[in-house]
Amino acid sequence: MKLDRDVILQAALALLDEVGMDKLSTRLLAERLGVQQPALYWHFKNKRALLDAMNGEILRRSHHRKLPLPDESWESFLRENARSFRRALLARRDGARLHAGSEPDPGDLDMVEAQLAAVVRLGVPPAQAMTLLIALGRYTVGCVLEQQATPADAAMQQQTLDAAAASRPLLAEAFATYRAAGPDALFEIGVDLMLEGAKVRLAAQAPQARRRAAAEGAPPRRGPAPRR
Repeated sequence: MKLDRDVILQAALALLDEVGMDKLSTRLLAERLGVQQPALYWHFKNKRALLDAMNGEILRRSHHRKLPLPDESWESFLRENARSFRRALLARRDGARLHAGSEPDPGDLDMVEAQLAAVVRLGVPPAQAMTLLIALGRYTVGCVLEQQATPADAAMQQQTLDAAAASRPLLAEAFATYRAAGPDALFEIGVDLMLEGAKVRLAAQAPQARRRAAAEGAPPRRGPAPRR
């Protein structure tokens, strides 16, 4: 088999699923491919470059909701974008750890610009649009990181904690609600809180923006239309 970037990435992702981030190494990857380590560095200058490429490949394969659909609101798009990103990270073992700290490929910047432009066109000012995209992205990584870090004895630890909280009624009720919800519902709750907060902030800023535009003699910028 000819050794190229695609072959290396496919083997690296399979190895990640098998051994996880802690044991993933270029030495082990080279052994699996039946080559010497320097052969890998012909295609990736170092391990960091390989990890960044693995992250990019995961997103390319599994993160599909990168732009809004026709007539989709900015809230709906950002929610679906976060869901799609989460599914991509969950598709691989330690996907969130792999993504955390990764550097975007310069070739991906056109898509980032298109995402930002799309949210701005839907009524969110550029600074707030970028802040929302970053905040939702980091929230998603954090949620998946916690979910994928669940230890093997998590159920036993939860039982011990719940027993200790039984004499504390507020904690006992909160823990019961938390356990019943599960990671999917809890993720959705957090996204809803962030988007609802953004809507309130944008609504509060809209009159100020209109006053500034009027003072400068420019046509007022329309804020996002309220959803009914």
